[in-house]
Amino acid sequence: QVQLVESGGGLVQPGGSLRLSCAASGFTFSVYAMNWYRQAPGKERELVATIISAGGSTNYADSVKGRFTISRDNAKKTVYLQMNSLKPEDTAVYYCNVRKIRLYWGQGTQVTVSS
Repeated sequence: QVQLVESGGGLVQPGGSLRLSCAASGFTFSVYAMNWYRQAPGKERELVATIISAGGSTNYADSVKGRFTISRDNAKKTVYLQMNSLKPEDTAVYYCNVRKIRLYWGQGTQVTVSS
């Protein structure tokens, strides 16, 4: 069955960096686009970044462009989110997902940006 396991979250000061990982299993990882979402307290879940399967084309929310980078390692079946110049408003639970007939979500990893 499809499984997505996020890791790498934590507490970081404003201006700092974190790298999130999402390890996938149960499907042919290399052929599917992968997404990172986030959900802040009291807010709706929002799409942060997408990476397609072939060629590695990427898309980002305007709020993270120039600061976040999504990448993937198909051999390791893992998608990453490198987050630089973090701001307090980046505080959220971060989820990866994949649409394979239906949407599958990981359990999420908490990112807190605070001094």
